[in-house]
Amino acid sequence: MSSEVIVKEIAIEADLELVWKAWLEERRITQWFAPMANVDPRIGGKFELFFDPSNPERMGTKGCTIRELEEQRLLVFEWKGPDDFAEWMNQEGELTVVRVEFTSAVQGTTNLKLTHSGWGSSPVWSEAKEWHVAAWNQVLGSLKSEIESGEGVLCCQ
Repeated sequence: MSSEVIVKEIAIEADLELVWKAWLEERRITQWFAPMANVDPRIGGKFELFFDPSNPERMGTKGCTIRELEEQRLLVFEWKGPDDFAEWMNQEGELTVVRVEFTSAVQGTTNLKLTHSGWGSSPVWSEAKEWHVAAWNQVLGSLKSEIESGEGVLCCQ
């Protein structure tokens, strides 16, 4: 695995509790990230997002779990890439990891830092990483838009 990581930071004009719940409550995460989710907010619990609910075996994070969880501070979960990268990215023992850190900032604002690690070093891994750079920009933009104005756009449709 490569030591390269994707790091994204965003400030959201909302209280920390609301931003936290947006990641861990199924009814909220389906408003801005994926149309179907199975989230069990505990260490070892499921963190499954389904981008094509008509075929949950494809285009999703089925089987991914929460690795670390600290209330309103830290969420770490396993990640699977889209079908185009499944052959090398979605194998047991080869999953990448997403770390989301939450901090309360000035009155009513939450800072969120997302770090996506575990990338391989081959050209196909580089392609997958670049795809995820763009995807995380879209996802975090949707989160911000949904929380601040109720206009989130689901990812990867």
